[in-house]
Amino acid sequence: MSTPAAGSNPARITSEVVAKVAKLASLKLSEDEITLMTSQLSGMLDHFADIDKLDLENVVPLAQPFPLKNVFREDVIVKGLDRDEVLAAAPAAEDGRFRVPPSSGLGEQ
Repeated sequence: MSTPAAGSNPARITSEVVAKVAKLASLKLSEDEITLMTSQLSGMLDHFADIDKLDLENVVPLAQPFPLKNVFREDVIVKGLDRDEVLAAAPAAEDGRFRVPPSSGLGEQ
């Protein structure tokens, strides 16, 4: 399918083109699906042609419609948990650390 010249009517997509693209994309489409896709893609091309007709000469390109604002909180130092209080709540502690059962050997070499 060739690209239409500027100002000309857009080329219509055909079911043959849809079938060929589907085959290239390794998609298995039924005849009904090809018909549906042809119709939907033609509608999209028509809409794009409508957009191409708009006078956008004085429209400034826009990348971000709203001002960006940093959503991160300030990095504030806060007092952490008290080590002795946390270890007192642990099931087992030893030498200022949590005591955990020895490894079961799963996943070890």
